[in-house]
Amino acid sequence: MTETAIEITVLTGLDQIDPAEWDGCACPETADGGPPNDPFTTYRFLRALEDSHSVSGRSGWQPQHLVARAGGEVIACAPLYAKGHSQGEYIFDHNWAHAWERAGGDYYPKLQLAVPFTPATGRRFLLKPGHEEVGLQALIQAAAQITDQNGLSSLHVTFCTEAERQAGAALGLLARSSQQFHWFNDGYDSFDDFLAALSSRKRKNIRKERAQAQGFGGQIRAYTGDDLQPHHWDAFWRFYQDTGARKWGSPYLTRPFFDLVQDRMRDDVLLVLAEREGVPVAGALNFIGRDVLYGRYWGCTEHHPAMHFELCYYQAIDHAIARGLSRVEAGAQGEHKLARGYMPVTCHSLHHIPNEGFRKAISQYLEAEANAVEQDIEVLTSYGPFKRTTVEEQQ
Repeated sequence: MTETAIEITVLTGLDQIDPAEWDGCACPETADGGPPNDPFTTYRFLRALEDSHSVSGRSGWQPQHLVARAGGEVIACAPLYAKGHSQGEYIFDHNWAHAWERAGGDYYPKLQLAVPFTPATGRRFLLKPGHEEVGLQALIQAAAQITDQNGLSSLHVTFCTEAERQAGAALGLLARSSQQFHWFNDGYDSFDDFLAALSSRKRKNIRKERAQAQGFGGQIRAYTGDDLQPHHWDAFWRFYQDTGARKWGSPYLTRPFFDLVQDRMRDDVLLVLAEREGVPVAGALNFIGRDVLYGRYWGCTEHHPAMHFELCYYQAIDHAIARGLSRVEAGAQGEHKLARGYMPVTCHSLHHIPNEGFRKAISQYLEAEANAVEQDIEVLTSYGPFKRTTVEEQQ
């Protein structure tokens, strides 16, 4: 029996594919009426980035999405971008760029197979059930061939799953390790139940921080679905602009993005606001997956002790427990999360470097980096906030 030929198409925008075809690969689990495992690879999220011009040629993220078809049927797709810089990725390759350019090469443009501005682990190769093996192979080979044929310096697949890391490495991509801090729900019935698993000192510190934050003179409220209103986004935009200006120089997301989230994704978000006399003074935005709460952005117009910890970490834990979610991913970096119950985990990425000499140098670097990340995670875990018996059980 002859195998069906796989046809690869490159899309310069998601308006070139039917939403049901994309989501049939990105979130087939939603056929049961439930939420997606990963809200960030859904058609509505990625399309909102494009429609709001948060992602475009001008932003340095030019869509080049891959779609694989067999017999006319979409069997796999991937969010792929041509990048003119290394901003908004959270897996840092600035030193690679400098080394390549010092050697006389042009590092940019490069290809980035990722969700823009989103350091959350999830499937990057979106495969329709029943076509996993052939779809994955087709997407990886296509992305590598596009890199090679266009004389590009590199292809980067960031925040992929462990299974994708293994499959990509088997197909010749370089694997890279990095680190984040996640909170894990060990079957807790309440926040106090979680606190009971901590050492006495850490438990007292968290209670003190929560009391400090909640005593700011107002109320902390969480909004999702139809409880979210346009004026909530007006407030959050002010917070986001302040944080973006301090961290990145200018915000990655445009104001219309949040309007599109309100219109298309309000059931997928949890917006936590600290309000005094009905006026929001601080807020944290989370996205809701089927089993994970993803903390994304935070900001404020007033500074109050421990408010960042309360809105971003403790409120997220509260809501994860209430919803029966297994995990909270609180975003990139931040060893301060360790004392608040968020444990170090390994994150993965894959890299295709066509130039043999450059590839060899990067490979040696990644091997040393992986050893350092592994050792760092081991040390940090030993200093975690949990009682010794709990830590030993987790190991």
